[in-house]
Amino acid sequence: MGLGVTLSNALSGMNVAQSGLEVLSRNVSNAGTAGYNRQSLNVVSDLSGATSVARVAGVQRAFDETVQQHYMAGVADSGYADTVASFLDRLQTYLGTPGTAGSLDSVFANFDTALQTMATSPDDPTARASALSSAQTLASTLNALSSDVQGLRQETENQIGNAVATLNQSFGSLATVNQKLGNEVGDTASKAALMDQRDRLVSQISQILDVNATYSANGAVSLMTRSGVGLIGGTTSPVFGFDSGGAMSPNTLLGGAAGHSVGTLTLTTPSGFSMDMVDQDIVQSGQLGALLKLRDDTLVQAQGQLDAIAGSVAKSLSTVTTQGSAASSGAASGFQVDLSAIQPGDSFTLNYSDGGSDKSVKVVRVDDTTKLPMDFVTGNGQRVIGLSFAGGAANVATALQTALGPGLAVTNPSGGVLQVLDDGVAGTTDVTALSTATTATGSQTGALALPLFVDAGGAPYTGSLDGETQQRGFAARIAVNPQIAGNDKLLVQYQAGGSLGDQARATYLADALRQSGFELNSATAADLGGSTMSGSPQSMIAQMLNFQANAASQAKSQQDTQQVVLDAVNQRMDASYGVNVDEEMARLMELQNAYAAGARVISVVQELINKLMQL
Repeated sequence: MGLGVTLSNALSGMNVAQSGLEVLSRNVSNAGTAGYNRQSLNVVSDLSGATSVARVAGVQRAFDETVQQHYMAGVADSGYADTVASFLDRLQTYLGTPGTAGSLDSVFANFDTALQTMATSPDDPTARASALSSAQTLASTLNALSSDVQGLRQETENQIGNAVATLNQSFGSLATVNQKLGNEVGDTASKAALMDQRDRLVSQISQILDVNATYSANGAVSLMTRSGVGLIGGTTSPVFGFDSGGAMSPNTLLGGAAGHSVGTLTLTTPSGFSMDMVDQDIVQSGQLGALLKLRDDTLVQAQGQLDAIAGSVAKSLSTVTTQGSAASSGAASGFQVDLSAIQPGDSFTLNYSDGGSDKSVKVVRVDDTTKLPMDFVTGNGQRVIGLSFAGGAANVATALQTALGPGLAVTNPSGGVLQVLDDGVAGTTDVTALSTATTATGSQTGALALPLFVDAGGAPYTGSLDGETQQRGFAARIAVNPQIAGNDKLLVQYQAGGSLGDQARATYLADALRQSGFELNSATAADLGGSTMSGSPQSMIAQMLNFQANAASQAKSQQDTQQVVLDAVNQRMDASYGVNVDEEMARLMELQNAYAAGARVISVVQELINKLMQL
């Protein structure tokens, strides 16, 4: 081997060692940098005749597409779980720990106790004042909880807007990176840095929106949602839009007859196709998926539960039940009731037997024809029918007859009277009871029931389903009747000038609060998002607290599970991509020795050349 060949080999080795030191320096300096992938030299041999020299063919970046896909999925699912757990934990804080001061169940228990105390001493002004004060506290607690829920929904709305801004910025940057990678930059180290930036942007996007990635030969990335909508496939980025719905209220909802009143999330793809991301169910995970779920489902459900509780409290105290009077026609017998006092939301109930089978039908006044037909069976087997009373008792009788079919005779003998008779044949159909449940509107009408809690402006709460259902948002509006707030004697005096020592009304209110039972109807059950609540107000409160506690616990468990999954993927990524400083230091020794060996060879060649020149 000639001296020239030896010198060339030595120089090539030193050049490779120098490049290796540069790569090693970058690895060590970025050992703790998030999103940095370990780099290594790609060294090849060049053969030229009998000569073989080492040459750097580029910088190789550690990357595993399978690991990357698992990481993206883990980031999206972890972002979803973290967001849900955070919001539900705060909701739990607002509701309070059951049994502690200020919690919803404790506030209700104080009101219940105050009514019981007043029932034993109705003439005690302190007992009446305590009952009134505890009623006001219960109403204000429900108001505050409703405000808290809507505050959480408002926060989700604001965060959706922030997420959209981040997505647009990240996709714009990613399109630029794709363009640079597509230009086939000559500096492989710069290209590796661009790929690091690419992966950081994809990770940032994955935390907000669930995506899948496909990588091209030049390093550019294409993204699509898990639902299959293409987002970016080159240098043109998608455009996300968000039109905020403004201030949140219980009536600010997704969908409905009037369309969306919440903020609208849209996507315009690089091809120019626009779509509603919520209507098309495009978002399935990530922080954005969690925010939409919370805003449109989870927190709406919590509001619906509060509204159902508020409605049950109001109705339990204000409902006047009037039993029908006996009626007959020939051999047929039954009952009749006067419907004139029934307001929208009020009802009457028919109990009868058919072939030995007991049946119960509750007819609710629903004058809003958009809510009709309404006919369903509750969990306890009672049939609930919605009928319009706008045409008077005669039309109600005709509609009910159609709904019940033969076997019973439903008529309107006069005015607002409804009469139901059996078929007059023993052992077939028998009417066993007919009663009305109306809402008391006055404080001293002679009825023991009392409209202690009212809607905005002092309007009576009937649970009307007409228009926007009265129950929706009632927890935000419930208040103590202003007339009673100014005169606590009305808690006892159900007739003008009545004795303050009369226990009748106070006892009725105390018993009604504990004994009243409620079943959801189809129009209000939708606000509860599939959860079921029924029974007394106290039972409904316990059901809500238990439901929300379980939801928060499940969210925390899911958060922990997703964190474990993400930690495992991160460990795998560290093993595949991460910089091991110990290994780099060992490599440094190898490179130093190789460089020193090359330098020694050059030194020897120089000495030999000098000797030759001296000959």
